[in-house]
Amino acid sequence: MIKRRKTKKVWVGKVPIGGGAPISVQSMTKTDTRDVSATIKQIKQLQNAGCEIIRVAVPDMDAALALTKIKKGIKIPLVADIHFDYKLALKSIDAGVDKLRINPGNIGAEWKVKEIVKSAKEREIPIRIGVNAGSLPRDILAKYKKPTPSALVEAALRQVRILEKLNFTDIVLSLKAFDVPMTVEAYQLISKKTNYPLHLGITEAGLPLLGSVRSALGIGLLLAEGIGDTIRVSLTGDPVEEVKVGYEILKSLNLREHGPTIISCPTCGRCEIDLISLTQKVEQKLKNVHAPLKIAVMGCVVNGPGEARDADLGIAGGKGYGLLFRKGKEIGKVKEKDLVNALIDMVQELRERRVNGN
Repeated sequence: MIKRRKTKKVWVGKVPIGGGAPISVQSMTKTDTRDVSATIKQIKQLQNAGCEIIRVAVPDMDAALALTKIKKGIKIPLVADIHFDYKLALKSIDAGVDKLRINPGNIGAEWKVKEIVKSAKEREIPIRIGVNAGSLPRDILAKYKKPTPSALVEAALRQVRILEKLNFTDIVLSLKAFDVPMTVEAYQLISKKTNYPLHLGITEAGLPLLGSVRSALGIGLLLAEGIGDTIRVSLTGDPVEEVKVGYEILKSLNLREHGPTIISCPTCGRCEIDLISLTQKVEQKLKNVHAPLKIAVMGCVVNGPGEARDADLGIAGGKGYGLLFRKGKEIGKVKEKDLVNALIDMVQELRERRVNGN
């Protein structure tokens, strides 16, 4: 059992971050925010995948003005990503966003930060301070010669002090880098210096395969230590994949339940059915199922039943046929061509029984 670090609770719309709340899964749109219809369409796809908080880039005033319509067209909290121009933050708040992501240090004069904080306080909107290894302040970079965990922490705490000086403490922190060990150490250090909730991620992680591996390692190592209150997996690709990978990381550590978990064997010389195709078909059939089910798809009857013992439902292949299992116990035998449909029927039956309390 993972013992999570105690942090301050911050509300992003109706979604809590920190304070023992479930670790939330975030993503960021990859559309032009000024294109309202395309942005809303992508956010709805993310909502359907289970995304709980969505962030959009706000590079100019046209993008800020689009936020009002975007906010009205979605159901999850909206975060505005702001850099340099304090007016964009103020306009985003007016548009009804639920959170800001800024770096107070790049906003400019202190009176500009004060204006943002004043407006955020009035609307009870939290601010995420997002420190990135690729954009450290020049003096900190000069001091450490290159991005380091300590440099990231110093940059974050400098930004925190700016907000605390203005009596603003609804803060979330992130300290991201592409380098996994650097990111992990930075979060470990900051977790000992403050109780603000932490937003985890490996920045610019790459294409889906590489990015998923790097993210799972970095985010997973921290979560296993009890560090982290919300996560975003950064992938070069469809943001829906970011959400899927995020939940798989949490599910792998027993920190969240979301949708089916498919347990499938790697296949070997004993396998006498097309297990890869079979598993792919099962995954496709279950893509719109959000109930937390464990489904086993095993290649033979030697280890399959035992390995699938803890699964809610499962199938174990034989030559031209397969056995059906419920909680590790055999309940039937069907032809290979009928296995997928038989399993899906069992899933539907189990879902109905759970709804009816049986």
